Amino acid sequence: MSSLETGLKHRRTSVSVHGLGLIVLTFQTLGIIYSDIGTSPLYVLNGIWPASQAAPSEEDIIGGVSAIIWSLTLLPLIKYVGISLQFGTLEGEGGSFALWQGIYPKDEKDDNDRTLTGDSLGKVTTNGSRFKQAMRWPLLVWSLFGTALTLADGVFTPAVSVTSAVGGIAVAKPSVSDNIVPISIAFLVVLFLSQRFGTSGLGSIFAPISLLWFFALMGNGIYNITLYPEIFRAFDPSRAVLLFIRTKNYDLLAGILLAVTGCEAIFANLGQFNALSIRLSFTCLVYPSLVLAYLGQGARLILDGPNVIQNVFYKSIPGPENGGLFWVIYVLAILATLVASQAMITATFSLFQQIINMKSFPPLRMIYTSEKIQGQVYIPAVNWSLMIVTIIIVAVFSDLSQLTNAYGFSVSTVMLSTTVLLTVQMLWVKHLPVIIALGFLLAWGFFDGLFWGAALRKIPHGAWVPLMFGVILVSIMVLWTWARGLEDTFDGANRQNLRHFLFRDVKSTSLSLRPGVEEVEEEQAESDDENELESATYYISTLARDGSDEKNDRQEIIRIPTMAVFHKLSSGRGVPHTFVGLTRQWRALPEVLVFLSVDLIAIAHVPFEDRFTVTKVKSMDGFYAVTYNIGFRDDFDVKVDELLERVYALELALDPRNAPRIIENIKKVSRNATHIVPHYDVSSRKIEAGYLSFILNGARKFLIEAIYRRLATMFPETANWLTSADEIIHVGINAVI
Repeated sequence: MSSLETGLKHRRTSVSVHGLGLIVLTFQTLGIIYSDIGTSPLYVLNGIWPASQAAPSEEDIIGGVSAIIWSLTLLPLIKYVGISLQFGTLEGEGGSFALWQGIYPKDEKDDNDRTLTGDSLGKVTTNGSRFKQAMRWPLLVWSLFGTALTLADGVFTPAVSVTSAVGGIAVAKPSVSDNIVPISIAFLVVLFLSQRFGTSGLGSIFAPISLLWFFALMGNGIYNITLYPEIFRAFDPSRAVLLFIRTKNYDLLAGILLAVTGCEAIFANLGQFNALSIRLSFTCLVYPSLVLAYLGQGARLILDGPNVIQNVFYKSIPGPENGGLFWVIYVLAILATLVASQAMITATFSLFQQIINMKSFPPLRMIYTSEKIQGQVYIPAVNWSLMIVTIIIVAVFSDLSQLTNAYGFSVSTVMLSTTVLLTVQMLWVKHLPVIIALGFLLAWGFFDGLFWGAALRKIPHGAWVPLMFGVILVSIMVLWTWARGLEDTFDGANRQNLRHFLFRDVKSTSLSLRPGVEEVEEEQAESDDENELESATYYISTLARDGSDEKNDRQEIIRIPTMAVFHKLSSGRGVPHTFVGLTRQWRALPEVLVFLSVDLIAIAHVPFEDRFTVTKVKSMDGFYAVTYNIGFRDDFDVKVDELLERVYALELALDPRNAPRIIENIKKVSRNATHIVPHYDVSSRKIEAGYLSFILNGARKFLIEAIYRRLATMFPETANWLTSADEIIHVGINAVI
């Protein structure tokens, strides 16, 4: 087999760097991964003890700081940096959806998509025990719910962090305290309006800003600790336990939870970096900076409680409230929160891109904003939706405590989702002893459950907003995943073996291709004269799928001088339903036919030379099966000229003698190529479920016909194709799924 006919075998692996490269990668993590958790000191202590209340006692402050320190130790440091980073996919990806993909990996693709003369039998894969298969959908819904709440963070991170940073101006200029919300909204509008220009310029300054910010946190913390060294008693975990025993206030955990917001990013961004770079940056800089910052804030709150409680972060800055250091840190805080917001918005775009590529969300239009930096994608619909919702939330939740209540619910639910999926991975993927998996679930499930319970209590006070967002998004994801799966199953089940549908007679040899008849021998092909193309006659079967070879069941068709690209939207052998139906209607065949399937490769960008894998159907003139290999960050752009270059190379490799004549003919007819794509007009099939049949069929019909059909029309498969709409023909197919 020619190298042009072998599939792309390259598999992406996790990033591996050493020496200077590792130092650079570690530095870059600061601006992408830790910008969210790094800005938490702006609002955590006031999230525990709001400014509207009296200053807490010394023991309560030490207990609260102790709870923060041990939360940072148990969750970001041990659970995420120490444990979770071991559970990335083979390609180095992390996050809740990547955990599910690790439990239920996609089957490795073979060359079946380019086999047009074989039957698609719908191979059944067990992929583990019956119980594991039964848990497939529940775990998928659970992971999608975690993903949906991560997307909700894309709203609350800019809202909380920017509002908290801007609020510092009221400390130095009390007269503008009533203008904090308008100023915050102005910053957010500028931030979202700038997204369409890409972030390549901003990306280079993210890490330096974050580095300066962490140094500022560390310096402030050390200075304030020297004023009250007894704050080191907070390292005793019993102080945290005694806080809740003494106050009997479970709701304090909802404020402490804010200290670990953004810890999910440690695992979710694993694919952009590697485990070692993340561990180095967190343990050597981020963790010490945060611990010192909270210790310092606690010390100042103990020394000057009634004054500092008004705004713990800004009131803890050394020097006068209107002094030079105050304004330096204020500007740094604004920049750090804008970096955190930008990083979250970019992550939201990337996450939407991932679930769209995995067919778990309608295909929204995506725009690539950089030719140099991978992953620079802009999704207009998501951007404007985020901007509108974020502005509404900032305006409605003018009380920062209510805003932080809403923020914490998303974080705690995602952490709990990750713990459950990690436990399942330990059992079914890593094959660790049951005692280890259960120990992990009990230990970190307990801590996550405590935070989640505290966040649940805040639902009436603002946490209902991210819950509502999560339910809406996960409903769309589950519906789209389910219905697209049914549609792909229909597409695969209605493929046909090319030999059962199309037949070829060559007058010079009186040889007809029928079911079971082998391809023309190479010696015969070499002896044919240059008029073989004109002497071949083609017939189509008028029967559905039985492959009968009775001549009375055939009708002659003609070849027309054009090129058509038939898109195969699901995996499997045979020619797609669109080709069979359209050929029966037209009674004609284009002289060049390409059957194109798409293989999403687990690398960001596929090199040009690997983009198209071509196989020729030697028993039919002008028939080619092509796999379009595309990276998960590549835009979908089937360039016919590039595809034909691979076809020409294949022809020269297979038949050097006749290749020039064949290539010349292809060039003549391929000047105007047409892309033919199926559009399924779906309807729900009836299912038998006894007494529940009426209810289930009614619900099924509503979901498929009233919702999914309309969404599929609004967001067609070609939404992200760069191919001109003038070159695409949508063929309507009635599909009962």
